Amino acid sequence: MATPETLRQLLAAVQACEDKKGEDTRILALDAADSGLADFFLITSAANDRQAVAIADEIEYRLKKDFGLYATSVEGRRQAEWILLDYTDIVIHVFLAEKRAFYDIERLRKSARNLSGSDVEREVEDELKSRLAQKTRAVRATPASAAKQAPRPPKPLKGDSTVSAKKAVKKAAKKAAKKAASKKAAKKAVKAAAAPQKKAAKKAAAKPAPAPAKKAAAKKTAAKAPAKKAVAPAKKAVKKAAKKVAKKAAASPAPETAAAVEAPPAEGVAPSTGSPEPSE
Repeated sequence: MATPETLRQLLAAVQACEDKKGEDTRILALDAADSGLADFFLITSAANDRQAVAIADEIEYRLKKDFGLYATSVEGRRQAEWILLDYTDIVIHVFLAEKRAFYDIERLRKSARNLSGSDVEREVEDELKSRLAQKTRAVRATPASAAKQAPRPPKPLKGDSTVSAKKAVKKAAKKAAKKAASKKAAKKAVKAAAAPQKKAAKKAAAKPAPAPAKKAAAKKTAAKAPAKKAVAPAKKAVKKAAKKVAKKAAASPAPETAAAVEAPPAEGVAPSTGSPEPSE
């Protein structure tokens, strides 16, 4: 059985033949006994060798562009009397008119069915519909779909006490779960708010506090510094005054020595030398 993809490829080849003015284009659906050879034969005729090559080239281009399909073998292109394109599932024959009448492939394949382009399109639609139906049947046969289609149990009556008790238990459980969730959220928020304060307290505790004694000593030294600066010039002035007094005292003679120099010695009296005379 040909796939929808193969049928679409066959339609593209037929369209290429029509675009290049191929004559008496026919589609042969081969019998199941010949399915090992191919599923379809596509036969068309050309008026001359150039047209035959143009038809073959157009078919190759369409199938490569639209389906990424390449021919497994190409024969007869040089003589262009009978060009054969083998696409495994589809075999395409492009004949000159006299060669087609000579070989008469349609007569050799009497068991094959003649199809037109509309027949191929109808087969494509039928194949797609059948495949879609198979898929839907397979999906419906799965356990999931069977479970969905299973009948649901009947709903209990409103006045049933057991049903009301179950509902009350479910509601209480939902409320408890909501409360627990809200408590967890509140705890997380409190922790997040207290985290920066804890970090700041740890940093403050880690820093050493300055000693009070050092602060007092620093203040005292700062107070003494200007007093020392004020005393220094006074000391210098006192030293200068003392030096001047010493110089003046050294320059002026004592009063006794000055009297001795001024008073001349008496007549007949020897000047006193300050030492006693020797006794006879």
